[in-house]
Amino acid sequence: MADDQTFEVLLNEFRRVGVDPDTFSAVLALRPEDALRALRALPDGAGPSAFLGQLRKHGITPPSGSSSIKRDQHRRDKSA
Repeated sequence: MADDQTFEVLLNEFRRVGVDPDTFSAVLALRPEDALRALRALPDGAGPSAFLGQLRKHGITPPSGSSSIKRDQHRRDKSA
């Protein structure tokens, strides 16, 4: 899958599950295939805690401090 296509698929899955990738720090440290596998195993609206639980179920440990949503990270620089 092309990078742009992978990115779009991931964004759609994050939205479906109810995880905002712009404010969820664990997303930054994941391989796309691991994130996608965990997301696809979840029902609609499962939320961030379910996503983290699914990652752990498959032996993927997000970095420490990523078990919650960073409230202050609401904006990403779009200038690049």
